[in-house]
Amino acid sequence: MTANPLPDVRDDIVAFKRAMAERRPALKQAFAELEDHVRREADEIQADAAAGRDVIPQIDFAAIRDGRVTDAFREAVRRRGCAIIRGVFPRAQIEAWNQELGEYLESNGYYEREKEKRGLDQYFSTLAAGKPQIFGIYWSKPQVLARQDPNLAQTRAFLNRLWRVDGPDGQVFNPDLECTYADRTRRREPGDKTLGLSPHMDGGSVERWIDPGFQKVYEAVFSGNWRDYDPFDARYRLETREIPSPAVCSMFRTFQGWTALTRQGPNDGTLRLVPIANQMAYMLLRAMMDDVAEDDLCGARPGRALSATEEWHAPLLAAEVPIPTVEPGDTVWWHTDVVHAVGNEHNGSDYANVMYIGAAPDCTKNRAYLSRQKQAFLDGRSPPDFAAEDYETDFVGRATLEDLTELGRRQMGF
Repeated sequence: MTANPLPDVRDDIVAFKRAMAERRPALKQAFAELEDHVRREADEIQADAAAGRDVIPQIDFAAIRDGRVTDAFREAVRRRGCAIIRGVFPRAQIEAWNQELGEYLESNGYYEREKEKRGLDQYFSTLAAGKPQIFGIYWSKPQVLARQDPNLAQTRAFLNRLWRVDGPDGQVFNPDLECTYADRTRRREPGDKTLGLSPHMDGGSVERWIDPGFQKVYEAVFSGNWRDYDPFDARYRLETREIPSPAVCSMFRTFQGWTALTRQGPNDGTLRLVPIANQMAYMLLRAMMDDVAEDDLCGARPGRALSATEEWHAPLLAAEVPIPTVEPGDTVWWHTDVVHAVGNEHNGSDYANVMYIGAAPDCTKNRAYLSRQKQAFLDGRSPPDFAAEDYETDFVGRATLEDLTELGRRQMGF
């Protein structure tokens, strides 16, 4: 199967920048203000981290379940663009799933097959320092059961409700129902030093400048009014159109996320975040400055992750921090416009394992994706957004339609 070649968008970039010519003075002034804001945010974040204060907002799932979440916590998540919600799953359940996932991979010969298919997934090919130990499986029973868990449904509904969901024609999305976005799993070996991911964003790269839908999302930024931009405003988010490529998410996600299958923390080669919710404004305006070539967007390329680099984004990366230690059953969430990375070295003594499960609320854009994903589930194929590795078509122990609960069936579009 030959992948469709990615488009050459340099002419589109030039056209967009030239269309912005009259706004250049306002954009330069806005960027100067924004860069100062980012530097102050980074200083505060690093000072809090050094003092042992929470940089990434944390809460127990029980507070969500019992309706005890404070407005202060909600505002902290909106400011930082990320959160840790602890104890969503019982530890014993998670440990059983972690073991079952390992047996599923081993018994079905995943490692031997992976060598044959290596190179199909090029999404992270431009990121240092290599490809992490992310496994192209989507339909194991632990993954399917976790996605339809009622505790996780309640967690994601809480996160979805941090967004402004009202648009000119009513609710943009239903915050209380998910559309399942089947994603992969990570199992990182202790001692690994080669499998990190440099800072990046998912969910679109050059599109964020040149796609008409994204231009509406970021209209305040491109008008020079960066303080008016609200990362949690859902209006126009469903109008964005991503350039198709393996692993570029074409669903609308309020938050990316993962569930910890093992204990892992700052030294275990796991997640790092830049906890500034409005950082997208910085990324957008940085590419509009005079020191960036007219046909360039600070190195952004179609069909790839959107990199944040020391060359172009050093003040933003100064705010990067590791997540604190999480336990099996804890969940980590970050806004889809938040830069994140994976530590280069795993210096711990145990595997750092996660299941990637984000929040993709029910809406027209996501239901359209479900209509394509359903058959992949039934066949055991890779979902539409991902490289067609199709490992699981003959895997023993794969989840089937009978494993879906009523909630699971609704989330999957059945």
